[in-house]
Amino acid sequence: MSVRTSSSVSFEIFPPKTGDGLVALRHTLQQLAVAEPSFVSVTYGAGGSDRHRSFDAIAAVRDAGLAATAHVTCVGQSIAEIDAVLARYAALGVGQVVALRGDPASGIDGAYVAHPDGYQRTADLVAAAAAQFDVAVSAYPERHPQSPSDDHDLDVLAEKVMAGATRAVTQMFFDDDALLRYRDRVAARGVDVTIVAGIFPIHSFPAVARFAARCGASIPAAVVAPFAGLDDDPAATHAVAVEVAAGQIAHLRAHGVDQMHLYTLNRAELALAVCERIGLIESARA
Repeated sequence: MSVRTSSSVSFEIFPPKTGDGLVALRHTLQQLAVAEPSFVSVTYGAGGSDRHRSFDAIAAVRDAGLAATAHVTCVGQSIAEIDAVLARYAALGVGQVVALRGDPASGIDGAYVAHPDGYQRTADLVAAAAAQFDVAVSAYPERHPQSPSDDHDLDVLAEKVMAGATRAVTQMFFDDDALLRYRDRVAARGVDVTIVAGIFPIHSFPAVARFAARCGASIPAAVVAPFAGLDDDPAATHAVAVEVAAGQIAHLRAHGVDQMHLYTLNRAELALAVCERIGLIESARA
């Protein structure tokens, strides 16, 4: 099954932990469907810790009439376990997977150790997945937090593309110039891959700033300033978040980046407001 590419926007969701959360997610997906996203990606916990929840979320994406892209990780799993997950994805009608090394169960700052019976490198997982699926991988405009250099980061990306990846979805970023420099370095290296920009509408500036610091994603002063004094004003934060995210997308589009992946936190309102602001959907439909 091919992944639809008619829309330049896609969304990311995570598997809910409860039945009520799954019901709420189904409603969110019905709302997001008005944007006709090219795909909706479903995340996957360290070591497959929320594996069954991921399957349920994928089914919800399918039931909403949307193309599901499923994450799969190397961490904490044997090759047999991962291959069983890939087989389940195929049975669910998944057309694309995002193949990732994955963060250790201890978190993004923890030391990564490959499973003794698992895929030893992300590229090995990419090669296995590419036999059945379109494969996307991760990309880091400001370098992976554990990468020793920009060149090493490009080496890893090139290895994954050689193994069969066709898309690279970036970690959230707020410095457009960092993304554009990264795009140019990838091209100069001769790595032929579509770069999908990961856009994170800022629902709560303090929360996003903390997470960005852990991920190594800088927040330019021009992005920080509009949120000043708004920590206790959700409505104003929402309005500023829409303008900031829409501004990012407009700037990136003007510089030739035309595929955007919005991180939704399983909420439709902010993502749809951004889609409306960039002219992807009409106000009445939103």
